[in-house]
Amino acid sequence: MRTGGQQQNLVFMIMLTSFLRTSSSAFSRRSLILRRPSSTTCATRTTMYQRRTFASRAINNNQEWDVIVVGGGHAGCEAAAAAARMGAKTALVTQRLDTVGELSCNPSIGGIGKGHLVREVDALDGLIGKIADEAGIHYRMLNRRKGLAVRGPRAQMDRDLYKKAMQNCLRDYPNLSLVEASVQDLLLDESSSGTVMESMAPMANPSMLGSTSRTDVSEQQQRMMESAATMKRHARIRGVKVELSDGATQELVSRAVVITTGTFLRGVLLMGKDRYAGGRHLRDSEQVEPPSVGLAKTLERFDFPLGRLKTGTPPRIDGTTIDWDILQIQPSENPAQPFSHVLQFNEEQPPNIAAGRVIDCYQTATNEETHKLVMEFEHTLPEYDGMEGKGNGPRYCPSLYKKVQRFSERNSHNCFLEPEGLSTDIVYPNGMSGPFPPEIQLKIMRSMKGLGAVEIVRPGYDVEYDFVNPQSLTHTLETKRIGGLYLAGQICGTTGYEEAAAQGIIAGANAGQSAVAASSGDTAPLPFVIGRDEGYIGVLIDDLVTRGTLEPYRMFTSRAEYRISLRADNADLRLTRKGAECGLVVDDERISAVDARELMIDDRIRRLQAFDLKVVDWAARGGNSLMGGQQINRKKGQKKTAEEVLIMPHVSLKDVEDIMVEHLSPDDLLEGGHADSRTPLAVFDTVEASIKYKSYVRRQYKDMESWRRAQGLRIPPDVVYDRINLPTLSIEELEKLRDARPATFAEASQISGVTPQSLVYLYHHVNRRNRQRDGRAKSYVAKKRDIAAV
Repeated sequence: MRTGGQQQNLVFMIMLTSFLRTSSSAFSRRSLILRRPSSTTCATRTTMYQRRTFASRAINNNQEWDVIVVGGGHAGCEAAAAAARMGAKTALVTQRLDTVGELSCNPSIGGIGKGHLVREVDALDGLIGKIADEAGIHYRMLNRRKGLAVRGPRAQMDRDLYKKAMQNCLRDYPNLSLVEASVQDLLLDESSSGTVMESMAPMANPSMLGSTSRTDVSEQQQRMMESAATMKRHARIRGVKVELSDGATQELVSRAVVITTGTFLRGVLLMGKDRYAGGRHLRDSEQVEPPSVGLAKTLERFDFPLGRLKTGTPPRIDGTTIDWDILQIQPSENPAQPFSHVLQFNEEQPPNIAAGRVIDCYQTATNEETHKLVMEFEHTLPEYDGMEGKGNGPRYCPSLYKKVQRFSERNSHNCFLEPEGLSTDIVYPNGMSGPFPPEIQLKIMRSMKGLGAVEIVRPGYDVEYDFVNPQSLTHTLETKRIGGLYLAGQICGTTGYEEAAAQGIIAGANAGQSAVAASSGDTAPLPFVIGRDEGYIGVLIDDLVTRGTLEPYRMFTSRAEYRISLRADNADLRLTRKGAECGLVVDDERISAVDARELMIDDRIRRLQAFDLKVVDWAARGGNSLMGGQQINRKKGQKKTAEEVLIMPHVSLKDVEDIMVEHLSPDDLLEGGHADSRTPLAVFDTVEASIKYKSYVRRQYKDMESWRRAQGLRIPPDVVYDRINLPTLSIEELEKLRDARPATFAEASQISGVTPQSLVYLYHHVNRRNRQRDGRAKSYVAKKRDIAAV
């Protein structure tokens, strides 16, 4: 009997052999579907991970680990699973195992920029995409009317299903143990004489090896890897000190530690003028999870640059008291776009969508009465530690008070009512966070359409917490001060589940591979880093460690200068092989799916390049507008391939394939190897984007190369930073450039929140100014010369 993995590999090898032997390269989509055993879930994978494997077991006083992960949120779950996949003997330590995988705030995953991160984590064999598909009950593709590069998959979760699926997954994960304990402090080896101490899990310096073992390593990535591997430190991690549920303390020894404490680092909860210590409220309870104070003090002792950030969660409301009939409905898309690349390749729907277990979301909005109440009770809001009592919250997910204050000219702000699950009446009012006293929150909610009789189940609150300036980290997310200590998630100044998961998988992968090599006596591995041109994960981490952040960092597509190449549809093509090379991706089915997808994409593009018609024939079948309207008369005798027609901005792949099917007879289709004549859904978006964006990708790389050469160029001191001169820059970017007044583009590139793409636009603006100035100078000289001649 063959195992599931052997059967998959056999199927793929048969497919590959067939492809190489068939000159027409024609595929049947059905023959390529990779079927996995029906029992396979995250918790029952058939692939045994590389290197060593360990069963989960209870801890004892002599327990030693390769990697310890502190915290069971999104960063912690990804870090623990990634380290375990690398073969590291891993422990995930958290205060309460029953809160692992909790969606602490909104019940949704993905969005613009964020959905790209989820797809990339999934491409690296991470958890968040798979678990989201298991718990997803409402799917939408955001920005669907815009180009493929900026479309963002998003889904509503059933909170209970998500938490249950994550806990089930981690409970039986190979190489991983779950430990319920509170981490009180770090165990460290410190240099008393100031000498440099090597980490117990060091990284290899690629410059010392002569060449890297990974393919396609860019100059930028080489610098990232060298910086990560050559950091000089005077302390190193050797474990953590924990307090067990019975009050006893214990030391857990390890070669690497990943801290993912979220909002718990000296966390304080705030509601009205009430202020009390805690990291968050337990769901459906007044009980508070205690903050982490000992870790904060240790980080402070080692001069880590700490700051205070805040975030907030809105009140939860009773769905039975909402007048749904007068609200605008937002149904789920069906079929849905799953987060999992493997599900998408197999053309399978997320289980709840397939079973018809879906919800509808609804939209309401604030009004003038709402805004009047918000400003009337402004004095009841909390006083914070940060920003002189105002609090330093997320710019792009502001509280209701901040929205009303900042955009006083607006009469309303949208509020999306999102049910929290299939078997609960609790609803999450997205966009309505505001830590007013409970009675004021109720007044505000009842001022809105459809909520006149609404009841609050749990009031909203804010949490203020410590974060570490991420400039104190390398691109592997290892700290520069303590060897073997990694940070990931909100402790690094980010906001959002997706940003946390993206950091977690990188920190866990690096901690895991270095610890395994050290434990086994193997050669130290190269740092695992992702470049800005490879993924949004690379953009996220590079922004954090090179520029730092002064406010909670949120991912947007506008932050990526290579966003035309970094699409949600091609995350697997960009990252899965890279992850497999270092052992992070261990799922054979996933790797085979990428191989098959690449073959299918190449085949479809070749077909589009090979099929041509005269312009008049294209127009006869698709209308004159298909071929450029009135200009068609000048092109009558020309021929265009299907690829050339698809490049035109108003033409879709469906338009082109409709005409191809109409033109080819059944015999032509069979003789030409085009029996399956339309592009399968599994590669449809990627084929279309690959052709449509071809010229834009070339221009994108050319622009960035020009920008890199211009780093030393001076910025005139009289540049006016406003929307008239720089219309593509955001309000945030204009504000920060006005405040900083950078003298050069190198200085401008270090300003947190200013994207490389915006700096390219500023570069072109300065160049235009300089050319205009030079032109005026030449004109003036010429005029003076003419006057002198007269």
